[in-house]
Order: sequence, then structure tokens, then C-alpha cells
Amino acid sequence: MRSVLLLSAGLDSSLNLYEALRCSTVVLAVTFNYGQRAAMREIEFSERLCSKMKVKHRVIELPWMTDFGMSSLVDRNKEIPTSAVRIDDLKVSRETAKSVWVPNRNGILLNIAAGFAESLSADWIVPGFNAEEAATFADNSQEFLVQQTKAFEFSTSNKVEVKCFTTGLRKTEIIKRGVELGMDFELVWPCYFEAITPCGSCESCQRFERAANLNNVKTKWMKP
Repeated sequence: MRSVLLLSAGLDSSLNLYEALRCSTVVLAVTFNYGQRAAMREIEFSERLCSKMKVKHRVIELPWMTDFGMSSLVDRNKEIPTSAVRIDDLKVSRETAKSVWVPNRNGILLNIAAGFAESLSADWIVPGFNAEEAATFADNSQEFLVQQTKAFEFSTSNKVEVKCFTTGLRKTEIIKRGVELGMDFELVWPCYFEAITPCGSCESCQRFERAANLNNVKTKWMKP
């Protein structure tokens, strides 16, 4: 099997790289810059991870996606939720999720990756999704992947399949699996912001830290 991987250097996509390498030839990892605040960090950490794993890496620039507006990830006039985040409160999480929603982001990124996969004769495109965030982001769900695969049966000549190894896992389970595979957590960038170190306060950081603590995993930037 041959695969093209969508890599943001977040926990989910990073583990999917490790998993994909176990059962396929990863012919390309792509990192997208769609104007998100953490873009440069995501690119930097993705490049470092791909260098370590000896995987070809490419950055795709999508500056026009900032024209969609709406999302605090791409609009620096909007505030990314930090103090309002309650990762164990589904009602609150659904509200804060609205702030970081980028219109049709995963649909766009998967379609671009499918084009690369078809041209490279790859069987799979591998994104990094998880069950925890699927509760608030429908485009992280298994149902979304199934429907995208059905669409690619028509739009790609080799019927590219969307394959994700973490769709049914929560963050704690993802880190546990990462430990089993010898994953380098220092090469994960879990943060919505671009800074010297992850903020530890945004929803993405909080979910990573909780899962890491439950698995006795520590990174240099985490608080003691």
C-alpha cells in the first residue's frame, strides 16, 4: 500500500504518520498553510518529524482561505478561547469550537491530498482525526471519512481511500499508542498559537496535556 499523509505536527497526525509507516509506504506528507496562527510552528515541527522518519515533505500554501473569515485561527482580530475552555463540558466545548471552525477546511485539505495521492498512485490519504474532537467537529468523524471516500470513488481514477488510524480513539488512547510505538512527543506541536513553546491554555493544548499526564508522558514545555 502507498499513502499520502496530511501532517500538522499535532498529536493525531503525528501518530498517524507512525501508524502509516508500519503498514504502507508513505510517499508524501503534506502540511498546509491556510493562514492559521500556528502555521510556521506546524511547518517547522512537521519538517523535523519527516526528517527523522525519512519521509518526503511538502508545504502547500493556501493564503486565500483567510478570506473565509469567521475563524479565530486565521483572523487575528478574533480571540482564540483559552479561559473559557472546559474540555470536560460538551456544551461549553461546542460553543468554543465555533470560534476555531474554519469553513470546510478538512473537506478542502482532503480533496487536495487526494489529487496528490492519485498522481502518485497512492491508495490512501491519511488525516489525523480523533473521537474526542469528533463530538464537536463533525469533520473529525468516521462518518465524514466514509462519505469522503465515497466521493473519491467518483473524483479519483484509482478510488483513493481516506484512512485514519485514530478516528475511534480519544487523546489518552492516542498517547498510549504513541508510547507503544516509541513516538517522539517533543516533535508534537499541539497549540493553536505560534510562540516559542505551546501555550498550555488553548483547547488543543489542554487536551494534549491531560492525555499526556494520564500516561505519565512529559515534554520540555509542560508544567511540572
